[in-house]
Amino acid sequence: MEKMKQLFENAQLAARDLNLLETKKIDEILCAVANATEENMQLILSENQKDLDRMEPTNPKYDRLQLTESRVKEIAQGIRDVAKLPSPLNLILDETIRPNGLILKKISVPFGVVGIIYEARPNVSLDVFSLCFKSGNVCLLKGGSDAAFSNRVIVDIIQNVLENCGVNKNFVTLLPNEREATTELLNAVGYVDLIIPRGSSNLINFVRENAKIPVIETGAGICHTYFDEFGNKEIAEKIVYNAKTRRVSVCNALDCLIVNEKRLSDLPFVCGRLAEKNVVIYADAKSYSFLLGKYPDQLLQKATDESFGTEFLDYKMAIKTVETLKQATEHIARFSSKHSEAIVSENVENVSYFQKVVDAACVYANASTAFTDGGQFGLGAEIGISTQKMHARGPMALRELTSYKWLISGNGQVRG
Repeated sequence: MEKMKQLFENAQLAARDLNLLETKKIDEILCAVANATEENMQLILSENQKDLDRMEPTNPKYDRLQLTESRVKEIAQGIRDVAKLPSPLNLILDETIRPNGLILKKISVPFGVVGIIYEARPNVSLDVFSLCFKSGNVCLLKGGSDAAFSNRVIVDIIQNVLENCGVNKNFVTLLPNEREATTELLNAVGYVDLIIPRGSSNLINFVRENAKIPVIETGAGICHTYFDEFGNKEIAEKIVYNAKTRRVSVCNALDCLIVNEKRLSDLPFVCGRLAEKNVVIYADAKSYSFLLGKYPDQLLQKATDESFGTEFLDYKMAIKTVETLKQATEHIARFSSKHSEAIVSENVENVSYFQKVVDAACVYANASTAFTDGGQFGLGAEIGISTQKMHARGPMALRELTSYKWLISGNGQVRG
């Protein structure tokens, strides 16, 4: 308890130091962290291998946990990209002069201390640091035990850069692996300003139900694509294959294909390439009959109630048949996590209806849900995909990591 309290106090003090750091210095340090990440490539990969050795390759989390040379280089480039972005701080959001002469300015400011709870995703350690640091926030990282070796070496590298640059190394802190550390973080009222969980729906629900600190929910993605009566089957085939198989362990991956019953005859074509990746399809009765004998028997199963509303994070996908566009949106409303939803249709009115009615952070027309990503949105790296409506929604990057305050200037005014 005392050890954790000291870590929280150190972070709070560091937040004050970070408020005074110039943007130019922040950008220089970020570039130094990117360079150090690439220079320590083999050390990072060797520590990551220790984590991988403790996990079965068949585990859906394995892909998220694994770092490769190309992935590390991409992460480092992402940090450099963040350094190039304009600072989100001290922007004048509103300004007015009152009749009594008071000058009011509303400016963007950091939250202060941000706690991040995440699972087997060591890339998050670097992504989160770069975004928090650029936006003036100190970050407390609570990674999962699955990535303990990877997270430790990454944070050590960052802290070494911070010390070599002559600034406070407590701008980032990796909390202990013990579960008790999570409990302490969720109850660190007065020290931590915001909690952001990244991971499974179980993790997000646990954080939401137990935190005494404001929480922004991110991560869980139960994503649908609706193949409309007026959809282009070639476009549908490309989108379904990409959204399902590009990376199955990420939150923007496709979980359920909804198909209009008038397009069932096109289903074997739309789903055909999925067999190349051994995707298991859980098909409802109508779609099952159209796929039987045209999709590998060992990969085709009949859907159950549990097939819908499931974030598979694996080479698995459900299919639901509907009679109308309204039924499709009703199915999404029932099972969606409000992350990313898509329609494939050439009918302008149907697309408009879908995008108006569907309640999600990102609603696509004729494009893959795989694009729900801070980098793809031109935001640099991302800290997560917010699935709620307060403060931030969709990919969260620099601006979403700021709050605001009012600066009021006068010349002796008093209130009567």
